[in-house]
Amino acid sequence: MGGVDRAVGAGRRFRLASPAGALVLGGLVLGLMIADVPLASLAHQSLAASGGSVPIWISAPFAVVGFVLAWRKPANALGWVILGAAGFFALSEDASYYTVADYRLGHGGLPLGWVALLAQPGWAPGITLLGLMVLLFPDGRLPAPRWRWLVWAYAAVAGLWIAGAVTITVGAIIGHHTRVDPGGNLLLLTGTYGAAGWWNVLQAVFFPLLTACWLVSLAGQVLSYRRSSGERRQQLKWLMTGSAVTGAGVGISALLTGAVGGAFALTGFFALPVSIGVAVLRYRLFDIDRIVSRTLAYAIVTGLLVGVYAGIVLLATRVVSITTPVAVAASTLAAAALFNPLRRRVQRAVDRRFNRARYDAGRTVAAFAARLQDTVDLDSVRDDLASVVRQALEPAHVSVWMSEDSNMRLDVG
Repeated sequence: MGGVDRAVGAGRRFRLASPAGALVLGGLVLGLMIADVPLASLAHQSLAASGGSVPIWISAPFAVVGFVLAWRKPANALGWVILGAAGFFALSEDASYYTVADYRLGHGGLPLGWVALLAQPGWAPGITLLGLMVLLFPDGRLPAPRWRWLVWAYAAVAGLWIAGAVTITVGAIIGHHTRVDPGGNLLLLTGTYGAAGWWNVLQAVFFPLLTACWLVSLAGQVLSYRRSSGERRQQLKWLMTGSAVTGAGVGISALLTGAVGGAFALTGFFALPVSIGVAVLRYRLFDIDRIVSRTLAYAIVTGLLVGVYAGIVLLATRVVSITTPVAVAASTLAAAALFNPLRRRVQRAVDRRFNRARYDAGRTVAAFAARLQDTVDLDSVRDDLASVVRQALEPAHVSVWMSEDSNMRLDVG
C-alpha cells in the first residue's frame, strides 16, 4: 500500500512541463502584461512608449502562441522558449515604466525601485530565447549534435552580457548612481559612459554576435528545407513565409511613419509566431502554398492598380488639365474595371510558379470538362474521371459505381 500511495503521489506531483505548468506560467505572463496599464499611467507614458524594452503589441502574439504550444505540446521545448521570452519582455516593460516613475518622476521615493532596475534589462534574455526559437523549430530539439557548439557560444555571450548588466546595476544601486533615461534604461548600461569601458566593448560585440547566430540558425533551416519532404517541408515553408513577412513588415515600417508604418510592423510581428504555431500544431499545414500564392497575387494586383490609379490621376490633372474630382472618379472606375481581369491573370502566373499543384490540377480539370462535352460513351467517361481524380487529388484509392439508371457515384479516399 505504501508503494501505491507513493506512486499516486508522484503521479499527482506538479510538473512544469505539463498543461498545468503552461496555465501557471501563462497566467503569470498575462498578469505582467495587464500590469502594463497602471504602470504606464504611473509613469505618464503610453503603452507604445516602452523605451528600450519590447512593447506589449509585439510580445502579446508570442505569448499567446507560446502558451498554446506549451499547453497542447508540453514535451516540445519550443512553446516554453517562446512563452518564456514573452514573459521576460513583459517583465522588462513593467520595470521600465516603474523605473521612470521612481527615478525620474518620484526621485527614488517609490518602494522596491532597485528591483525594477535589476529587472529592466530582462529584454536581453527574452531576445536570447527568441534566438533559440528558429534553431529548435519545429520539435524543440537541435537539428543535429554539431549545433551544440553554436548554442554554447550563443549562451556564453548572452550570459556574459546579462552578468555584466547585473554587476553594473548592483554597483549603481550601492553607489546611488541610479539615473535613468526617458525609457527607463539605467544610463550606465547605455554604453555612453567612459567609466565602463569594458561594458561598451561588450555592447559592441553582443548584438552583432547574436544577429550572426540567428542568421546561422535560419541558414541551417534553409539547408534543411532542401533535404526535407512531406510534412516537415510544409512546416519549414510556414517558418520561412512567416520570417519573410516579418522581415518585409519591419523593413517597410522603417520607411513609413504614422499609422501605416505601425500597421506594417504589427503585421510583421504577428506573422512569425502565428506561422510557427500553425507549423508545430500542423493546423491546415498544407494550405501554405495557397496562402502564399494568394498573398503574392493580391500584393501584385494592389501594386499595379495603385500605379494605374496614380498614373491616370497625374496624367489627367497635369497633362490634360482635367479637374481633380473628375480625374479621381475616372481613375477609380478604371481600377475597378481592371481588378478582376488583372487578378485572374496574375493569379494564374503566381500559381504556375508558387502553387504548381493547384495550377496543374486546375488545368487537368479544365481539360476533362472540355473532353466531356464530346463524349457519349459512359465507360470512357468513367475511366477518364478516375484518371483525372488521380492526377488532381492523388488519393489513396478511387472507386466509381454506375447504377442501372446511368447515375454515377464517385468514392475518393
